[in-house]
Amino acid sequence: MKTLKVPEATITRLSVYSRFLEQLERKGIVTVSSVEIAEGVGVGPAQVRKDLAYFGEFGTRGVGYNVKDLMRYTRKILGIDEPWPLILVGAGNLGFALSAYKGFNERGFSIVGVFDNDQNKVGKKINNLEVSPLKKMPEIIAEYNVKIGIIAVPQYAAQEIADLMVKNGLQAILNYAPVALNIPDNIVLRNVDMSVKLETLTFNLSRKEA
Repeated sequence: MKTLKVPEATITRLSVYSRFLEQLERKGIVTVSSVEIAEGVGVGPAQVRKDLAYFGEFGTRGVGYNVKDLMRYTRKILGIDEPWPLILVGAGNLGFALSAYKGFNERGFSIVGVFDNDQNKVGKKINNLEVSPLKKMPEIIAEYNVKIGIIAVPQYAAQEIADLMVKNGLQAILNYAPVALNIPDNIVLRNVDMSVKLETLTFNLSRKEA
């Protein structure tokens, strides 16, 4: 694999390519061209070839890519050729929805622990997982060798939870709370702010109407 710095947008598109290849593989399609991938995911063929070129040479000129092989390569590049256990903090409506999301399991992610500090939620079941108190977090992380945590708590509690995750050895955090977290540089952080996504839509709609 090349050592060039890979743009975040390329990784995002690679995930989309990987899902598209899985759809083709389920349909029994053996080979696919960059043009067909591009049409399937809504980008240009040159972009597909450029994205894949960051990671090596794939496919045969005039023939295309072997679907099964390229699917396997993309999964390996994305690091999902092996299972990833996750923990989730926040047993509210959002936490319930995330724990029920089947897309996690389909891509190799499995939530192995759900935590909350609300005693009215502790002990209850969310999609076959019992909500545990925060004090049990170190035990679950150690048992399943968890490296990734999901934060689905109110804004005011997010930093405390992030600090707790870092303290217990997590290396990456997916944060759904609408707040900027202060974490060490060696921790991988990605924020999912629904309002920001909606505002990009309203921005484009406003420009279109103008």
